[in-house]
Amino acid sequence: MSYGEDGYEDELGRLLGIVSDKGLKALDLVELDSLRILLKAKDYRNNKKANKSKAKLLKQINSAFYDSHRPRRFL
Repeated sequence: MSYGEDGYEDELGRLLGIVSDKGLKALDLVELDSLRILLKAKDYRNNKKANKSKAKLLKQINSAFYDSHRPRRFL
């Protein structure tokens, strides 16, 4: 991934828009990984609410990765 300074922001905004509209299931694994990397790089320390939302979304992304590699079976 080679983005300029604004490219990171644009890509993060695009992926977050998809997640807010359609959910995490709309993204494939490459896009999920890209979103995870971009979110970890983004600094939300000044905004407590945004930082909490970031942590929650990262947990959901990690869960989606786990579920894609080990699908749950309901018996």
